[in-house]
Amino acid sequence: MPVLWRRVSIFLLGLIPLAFIVYGAVTNRLGADPAKAIVLFTGTWAFYFLLITLAVSPLKRIANQSWLMVHRRMLGLFTLFYAILHLLAYLIFILGLNFAIFGSELVKRPYILLTIPAIVLLCVLGATSTKSMMRKLGKNWVKLHKTIYLVAILAWLHVLLQVRSSYADAVLFGVLTAILLGIRVYWSLKKKLSRIPT
Repeated sequence: MPVLWRRVSIFLLGLIPLAFIVYGAVTNRLGADPAKAIVLFTGTWAFYFLLITLAVSPLKRIANQSWLMVHRRMLGLFTLFYAILHLLAYLIFILGLNFAIFGSELVKRPYILLTIPAIVLLCVLGATSTKSMMRKLGKNWVKLHKTIYLVAILAWLHVLLQVRSSYADAVLFGVLTAILLGIRVYWSLKKKLSRIPT
């Protein structure tokens, strides 16, 4: 499949979760608490796209799927897109844009604090994901974009601290995050060890 058609296909697939939640909202199929459903749904899909983005490099290296690298930027931008929707849904549907109660919300829900730096970093990564920014930043671009690993950890902690009953989602996200980051740690250590003279 030509690159253009793959881009179009991935873009349309990436919009399916948005279409699903909009349809659910319009047809009143989001349950007793639609505001909470929208916030959780958009947050979950932000994490899904984050994991998919992190899986691109391992798939390229382990499964020899190098074609995926062309689409990593779009997948990363979908992570940012759903993360922003998650934040906006919380601000609009939960807070009602009443920022006066934001302080009390932080006391009741400290996991919100983890969302702020994660989304700020995603915004920075999104803004610097172009080829022109890669040229301008040079080697610093790679260092900057490695902060996506920190975003993954913050996102997982955000999920973990919200658990009230079942830990299933937190464990699943934690295992997948650990695998995707652990692979990179292994490669990094292997590379450093290979440079040590024997």
